[in-house]
Amino acid sequence: MADLVKTFFKAARLARKGRPISAALAMSDSVTPSVRPARKRAKKTKQASPRKTVPVLPRPAPGSFITQEFRCKHGTLAYKFYTPHGSARRRMPLVVMLHGCSQSAADFATGTGMNALADELGFLVLYPQQSQRANLARCWNWHNPAHQKRGRGEPAVIAALTRHAMALGRANPARIYVAGLSAGGAEAAILAAAYPDIFVAVGIHSGVAHEDVHSLQGAIAAMRGDTRPRPTGKVRRPLPTIVFHGDHDRVVHPSNAGAFLRDLERSNPGQLVTKSVSGRSQGGREFTRRIYRSMAGTVLLEDWTVHGGGHGWSGGRGGSFTDPAGPDASRAMLDFFLAIRRRP
Repeated sequence: MADLVKTFFKAARLARKGRPISAALAMSDSVTPSVRPARKRAKKTKQASPRKTVPVLPRPAPGSFITQEFRCKHGTLAYKFYTPHGSARRRMPLVVMLHGCSQSAADFATGTGMNALADELGFLVLYPQQSQRANLARCWNWHNPAHQKRGRGEPAVIAALTRHAMALGRANPARIYVAGLSAGGAEAAILAAAYPDIFVAVGIHSGVAHEDVHSLQGAIAAMRGDTRPRPTGKVRRPLPTIVFHGDHDRVVHPSNAGAFLRDLERSNPGQLVTKSVSGRSQGGREFTRRIYRSMAGTVLLEDWTVHGGGHGWSGGRGGSFTDPAGPDASRAMLDFFLAIRRRP
């Protein structure tokens, strides 16, 4: 207040001296606070973390058989994908089909007849296709340790492609299956062991068990019926498995079929209940079907020996490496698969 009085008298003196503007400025200073303008602090705004949005892929039309290429950090694969006729709203099972050496996805689809069966039973079918850049004969590199484990090599690419196909077809995640022929059968066994969180059952036709081979020389020996002692240590329980093998197979020795039972026994499943059924296919081939259940009644392994069958998809028609006279392996595998689903 004292400063204000002094300023008033100062302004009055300036006015008496004929300096009205100076007087006005003096009074202006007295009523205007002489403070530094406050610095404007930048407001710290929390930047919302970008939401991870999963792109919604357009679902293929019912009855479509599309050809695409899939890329991920582990590699690139071409594939074909079949969406069966019927309702587009259903959360259908998905079957991943792995072709053998020298085959293509289209050839394997024709030979196995899986697309027609998909229309009848209502499931999606994914056919990954090996490239000649990865293997000149289009074989899956199942014998190479770089392609035998989770998170690396071909198993990682196929697993990522399977997840992509699940999103593409809106598949039921509790009903994802994998099957293959020859090199594809060996690859299917590797995938089943490496990704039990994706697949719930596996089908192996004329293939080799995944733990028996770690080199090209070992692969050739196994395919010829190597009689060296097999691993005997305990292993994790295999996924429910269905095996087909012709007892006249001259490419992959029929003795390889027995490795899947040995792997099951090495997992200490408890006492197995075995049932054996013999029959004759419509094409005239005799077969023996052995079913191995747990004491609780759960089917753990189904082993089909096709008597007189060679190195070809039993019951297949039209494509390469098929045996039209044999029992229908495609239908037998789907009957086996569709009875199994992942429990919550």
